[in-house]
Amino acid sequence: MVSVAPISPITTQEYKNNKFAVLNEQIYGYKHGIRPLVLQTMQMEDKDAIEARLKRDDLNYHLQPAPGGKNLNVFLGDKACVDVVKTFGDTPLGKLTPEKDFILGVLLGYDKTKQCERYLKLKDKEAQQAKGNQKLNLVA
Repeated sequence: MVSVAPISPITTQEYKNNKFAVLNEQIYGYKHGIRPLVLQTMQMEDKDAIEARLKRDDLNYHLQPAPGGKNLNVFLGDKACVDVVKTFGDTPLGKLTPEKDFILGVLLGYDKTKQCERYLKLKDKEAQQAKGNQKLNLVA
C-alpha cells in the first residue's frame, strides 16, 4: 500500500469563495503522484492566500506574475522540477524558447510525442523568423 502525505484542510474563507477548489484538486493529484509538476494560473489578488495554502502543506512552489499583472502562474511539485522552472526567470510562458517550452511540457506530464511535434513546429517558426531577420539586415 502506498503512503500518501495528508492534505491540509481548506480554510473557511477558501471554502466560501471556492477560488481554491481547483488548486486543492491539483495539490491532491500531485500528492498522489499523478505528475511531478503542476501549473495553475490564478488571480494575483489571491497571492498571499495562495502562498499560505502552499506553505501549509510544505510544498515546493514558484509564483510567476503573468503578463498584464492580473494573474499569477502557480507552479508546485517536486523540488527539482520547480527549480528547473525557476531557471526560466520571469519569461512569460508564451515567450519561452522552444527548448524551455519542451522541458516545461514534459515536466507537466503532457504527451511526449505531442511535445516533440510542438518543439519541431516552434523550431521551424524560429528558423523562419531568423531568415526574415537576415533578409532585413541585408537590405538595411
